[in-house]
Amino acid sequence: MSDMSDQNIVFIVMDTVRKDRLSVYGYDRPTTPKLEEFAEEARVFEQAVAPAPWTLPVHASLFTGLYPSQHGASQERPYLEESTTLAETLSELDYASACYTSNTWITPYTKLTRGFDDQDNFFEALPSDVLSGPLARVWKEMNDRETLRTAANWLVNAGNTVHEYFASNQQADSKTPAVIDRTIEFIDGTDEPYFTFLNLMDAHLPYHPPEEYREMFGSDIDSNLVCQNSKEYNCGAREIDNDEWDDINDLYDAELRHIDTELDRLFKWLQANDEWEETLIVVCADHGELHGEHDLYGHEFGIYDPIVNVPLLIKHPKLDPGRDETQVELVDLYHTVLDHAGATPDDSAALGDNALPINHYRSILSSDYRTPSDDDTTLIGDGEVAFIEYFQPVIELNQLEGKAQAAGITLDTDSRFYSRMRAARRLDGKYIRNERIPDEAYRLDNDPDEQFNYAEADDSIIEEVETTLSEFESRIAREWTDAVPQQDDAALDGMSEEAKERLQYFGYRE
Repeated sequence: MSDMSDQNIVFIVMDTVRKDRLSVYGYDRPTTPKLEEFAEEARVFEQAVAPAPWTLPVHASLFTGLYPSQHGASQERPYLEESTTLAETLSELDYASACYTSNTWITPYTKLTRGFDDQDNFFEALPSDVLSGPLARVWKEMNDRETLRTAANWLVNAGNTVHEYFASNQQADSKTPAVIDRTIEFIDGTDEPYFTFLNLMDAHLPYHPPEEYREMFGSDIDSNLVCQNSKEYNCGAREIDNDEWDDINDLYDAELRHIDTELDRLFKWLQANDEWEETLIVVCADHGELHGEHDLYGHEFGIYDPIVNVPLLIKHPKLDPGRDETQVELVDLYHTVLDHAGATPDDSAALGDNALPINHYRSILSSDYRTPSDDDTTLIGDGEVAFIEYFQPVIELNQLEGKAQAAGITLDTDSRFYSRMRAARRLDGKYIRNERIPDEAYRLDNDPDEQFNYAEADDSIIEEVETTLSEFESRIAREWTDAVPQQDDAALDGMSEEAKERLQYFGYRE
């Protein structure tokens, strides 16, 4: 292994956070005053692009350096198989590592926590000790066998249902303070260089911010009266007028302010305990959110910029503070972290074929970042293009169909709800390949809100971006196959008794 670089890593993902709703990015409400202070020491990236519009594939990309087509983690196959993770590589470099979150997808049963020395999921319905051992094996069994796939979907739906109950009406406090406390405890008790990974869920639906933050942005709002289920709106079962959108936005902003305050608490502790100067600190979102744009609510069924153009701030001695308009991909944070840790290609080689070697052309810390070179064959489009992939939204689709059926609504199967999507994004243009609906293309340089579809236009920029997307599809993206079949209750017939008992525990069997 390589010589150890005695530098620490704090990697923070603000789940479901829109870039344009952060005051550090120019929003006119004080949602992130502490991140504004952090930005005085950090590089603020204006054009960071997520590789997918939701948690599982994005985190799998963060942890492997691979695009979703390469690592395979999606709702069609909801776990990370084979690929060596960032935590596993850093462990070989003698890092102590920990992962703390309340996100149901970042758990042993999806294998995203593989390699971490310590992990905890502060999720009310699925405590950490339940998420390992037998349940992890049951989860994989259900997802590997097509006849049990519905049961696997039920398991996640169960967790989300219980989470929504506990989170609603202030039935439970935000888990972010506990995540911060646990992170501080871990760092304080660690002698080795450390890699701490946090995912903070406050900005994810449902929005029930603590009272003090709710009062800052909308003291008269009852969060239980606004629409907190995106599927009701997306299927047409629930309308949201402008006043209700205003209330939803107030609640969302309050959640952002809460995250900002808790991050400041962590940062102040790091500063007071000599853990600040040489530490790599990454703050980003895994994806954003739509609040009515393109007639969508949430972050499913589309890959528009409010979902995939995410905030990213990096503090590191090699990066001068300031604003950066360079387009970067979140998938490159894998190489950035390894670069900071002093990793070499030999380190990955020692871990086997499933470990992606560090690529300095993809490290944001490198002066050669995304510079076309004969030494690098991974960059498509001369390094100026980012790629996004969205596989079939199995669980969201099940929930959407349920809401539609209850409202007597028939969904069109040739609609975006059933469509896989891919996109190539350049600073001036974006091309979206859709599976079941017409393709979309946008000139981001003069239409940043993506209102005018250029897919059928004679436009040289759109043609160039579409050509690059085709190259990505031929070199990297796996072919779309038939949709994952929907199952019925007969799926339980082949399930082990242990799996049935656990489903009963979560309230999805009588």
